[in-house]
Amino acid sequence: MAREVYLADAAVERTYGEAADQPKFFVNRIYEVVRPQKKPVYEFVKRAADIIFSMIFLVLLSPVFAAAAIAIKREDGGPAIYKQKRMTKDGRIFTMYKFRSMYLHAEEYLEELQKFNQIKDGPAFKMDNDPRITKVGSFIRRTSIDELPQLFNILKGEMTFVGPRPPLVSEVEKYNSYQRQRLGVKQGLTCFWQCSGRNNIGFEEWVALDLKYIKTRGIWTDIKILLKTVSAVLRMDGAC
Repeated sequence: MAREVYLADAAVERTYGEAADQPKFFVNRIYEVVRPQKKPVYEFVKRAADIIFSMIFLVLLSPVFAAAAIAIKREDGGPAIYKQKRMTKDGRIFTMYKFRSMYLHAEEYLEELQKFNQIKDGPAFKMDNDPRITKVGSFIRRTSIDELPQLFNILKGEMTFVGPRPPLVSEVEKYNSYQRQRLGVKQGLTCFWQCSGRNNIGFEEWVALDLKYIKTRGIWTDIKILLKTVSAVLRMDGAC
């Protein structure tokens, strides 16, 4: 029987998992086991920075918040904020906030649109010219304004500025053991994926980038990712 092999990071230990219950694109491949190291000083500095800068940006960007909320409300009369259950470190579920960029009840059409899903190697959904996106929604997505309400999630400690993007609970249910490793740290607003093409890369590479971050995370890594993200946002490079 085909088996999936996970090689432990810089360790002798190897764990073997049956591939029978794994997606076919992961069978007969070798993957690293990534175990996040404890970094108490880094974690303290990171959390302090999250609190300070989320508060600063919430104040400085309040005019943008107001303008986005008014534009969304005027377009179709629906709520400006969209709430969605997401998963973060160690499988904890929280409510993530975004500015609503789709028509009301858009999730009801997801199953019908799955045939147009551009991500063929994983459970996430991406589609160019998604018909569920409103005119205002298209603009706030290109400019990443739709993500700004997550500053509240960061302030509350549910997210961090830099970390793997929090997946939907329904997506995690389809993860295999390798993919679940991306939940080893607190999920964030931006990571390597955000400044590496975003919609232009597949799910398998997306996971690999998240695990790269988990292995190399640190203050300077976070700063470099933030600077690259600002550049990607200004270029509107593959905005999601």
